[in-house]
Amino acid sequence: MLSERPDPSAKPGLAVRLAASRLLAAVVDKATPLDALTDDENGNPAYLALEARDRALCRAILLTALRYRGSLAALIAAKLDRPLPPNARALDHLLHVGATQIVHLSVPDSAAVDLAVTAAHADPRLSRFASLVNAVLRGLARMPAERRDRIASAATDAPDWFAEALRRDYGMDKAIAILAAHRAEASVDITLKGDEADWAGRLGARLLPNGSLRLPAETSPIPTLPGFEEGRWWVQDAAATIPARLLGASSGMRVADLCAAPGGKTAQIALTGANVTAVDLSASRLRRLDANLNRLGFSVQAAQSDLRKWQPDEPFDAVLLDAPCSSTGTARRHPDIPWTKSDAVVERMAALQGELLERCVEFVRPGGIIVFSNCSLDHREGEAVASAFAGRGEIEPVPVTAEELPGFEFAVTSDGWVRTTPDDWASLGGVDGFFAARFRRI
Repeated sequence: MLSERPDPSAKPGLAVRLAASRLLAAVVDKATPLDALTDDENGNPAYLALEARDRALCRAILLTALRYRGSLAALIAAKLDRPLPPNARALDHLLHVGATQIVHLSVPDSAAVDLAVTAAHADPRLSRFASLVNAVLRGLARMPAERRDRIASAATDAPDWFAEALRRDYGMDKAIAILAAHRAEASVDITLKGDEADWAGRLGARLLPNGSLRLPAETSPIPTLPGFEEGRWWVQDAAATIPARLLGASSGMRVADLCAAPGGKTAQIALTGANVTAVDLSASRLRRLDANLNRLGFSVQAAQSDLRKWQPDEPFDAVLLDAPCSSTGTARRHPDIPWTKSDAVVERMAALQGELLERCVEFVRPGGIIVFSNCSLDHREGEAVASAFAGRGEIEPVPVTAEELPGFEFAVTSDGWVRTTPDDWASLGGVDGFFAARFRRI
């Protein structure tokens, strides 16, 4: 009589591990963004089938597995007699899910091994590898901490294309520091309408050198915190506050925030009293922007449009283009990004940024300001695009000065641009990677 395969709902925790393996495969093998897979309304069916507590565990497994993917692969390899065959992708993902729990999460080793073996039996592709799964994961659990640390520290927790790009742009030592910063989960920063010191006390937050607040690691859900419903502050990484500050916006100025959603920079500009027009290609993202600004009590004009086709009624005094990019500067928050992007994506984004910057010349009046920014670490999307744009006859660079950016003086480059990397403010917990450059239409 044939034995029945395990029912995922029959063993507590099994459905979570099966879902985590499936979603890890979607990220690594199909370059699907993790946020899309774990969206609570439109996510992957395997994820949506989980209870809220199990969803949280599934997401924790995935974030950690991606954050430490390189070192986990090295640890798994150390317990294999020979490399896994190239077509054994499902087995590889199951081992990563199990290893993540053993090495990095507070899951009992016995439970992690048992559930991984049961998951192997539950998958027709993997049942014959159940004993291998058992041996590898038990071997990891028994591996002395010193040897485990030695193997992990020699590995690179990034795909080759990304690690090579960092070495090319920043040099070996800086690249190592950036990759080390990516192993730590990013803090949550907020931007205040005012009274930063008072709100720091009320929220138990740290006042950062630029005036942002950094919430404690263990905090209540954001919407339940004091001041959120009243619209006193919004979530925004400290480095993300830089581009809007470079506009020099003031009351009565006409400013366009392009690629504006979800609206953190829009809110910064609106706080100055400027008349803001927010433009974004995505209708759903604009709805999110509208909801955020309504909570904050700001009123702006909104337009859904492709910037390559959009034509305002009259030119603006200043324009902020926070351009679409590979988003590699946010890898601390989104550790799937290095594994879902590629050199080809970077090149494509850089070309699009150059095209959008060209359009910005038409959007701003003579003498008006253009600020170009993005959250990519890759110089092809930042410095190279800005350098090419600076060669246009109709515009001139307006160098940023250290005095303009208290707390971020170190980020102003010799070219008068701004560059942050995740290892900056290391003693404070780091920041997102950002690039910004400023120009004036002649």
